[in-house]
Amino acid sequence: MSHIQTVFFDAAGTLFHVKGSVAEIYLRHAEKYGVKSTPAMLSAVSAAFKRAFQEAPPPAFAVSTPNDIKRCERLWWFDIVHNVFYRAGMFEGFDDYFDEVFHAFEGTAYWTLYPETLSVLKALKERGMELGIISNFDSRLFTVLRGLGLADFFDTVTISTLAHAAKPSSRIFQLALEKHALDPGEAIHVGDSVRDDLEGACRAGLHGVLVDREGDQVLPHNLQADGRAVVLRSLDDLPQRLASL
Repeated sequence: MSHIQTVFFDAAGTLFHVKGSVAEIYLRHAEKYGVKSTPAMLSAVSAAFKRAFQEAPPPAFAVSTPNDIKRCERLWWFDIVHNVFYRAGMFEGFDDYFDEVFHAFEGTAYWTLYPETLSVLKALKERGMELGIISNFDSRLFTVLRGLGLADFFDTVTISTLAHAAKPSSRIFQLALEKHALDPGEAIHVGDSVRDDLEGACRAGLHGVLVDREGDQVLPHNLQADGRAVVLRSLDDLPQRLASL
């Protein structure tokens, strides 16, 4: 793998994760608007979020100005959360509630690093690797990266709402490669989604690494036989695996 020059990472779910569960956080904020946080309501919100994400269009927009991009990002998330509580139980003051919870995820109050993230990034930088992010996160990611102390590790950050393309589309991977002047085979992409990260990267010609922390993800048959696809249980294994390959 001496020809590998750059390691790209997914962001949420790979480098950092939500503290607790998304449903718990959204319900906690909804309590001040009269929503009862019961086990049944928690289950309903969790199921509704899963379905809303499955039904949502990719977070990629045809606008270019910063104000328009931020407006589209907010509307994309508004539709997701409105869809959730339309199913689980709508309440008065929803617009104010949404503004509050949307901005809450802009900081680091609800995000935390995986224990190995910093040490792995440091090890890769010490080897002279260029690092980048390819994510379907919105522009709040830049604030989150700074707050978690990650921003200085990355040479580039490519997000779907600015790239006009979302993973698993090959276009977002190609845009990230162009920033580093790379051919696809000179890069690896690391993420936690079989579809968005592993399949997307391999289809675009990159080497794909899936971080399967729970050990419960199933690879499609074509990727099981693909020498460019690697499965790890932790980011901790990444530097050694790169060296062994």
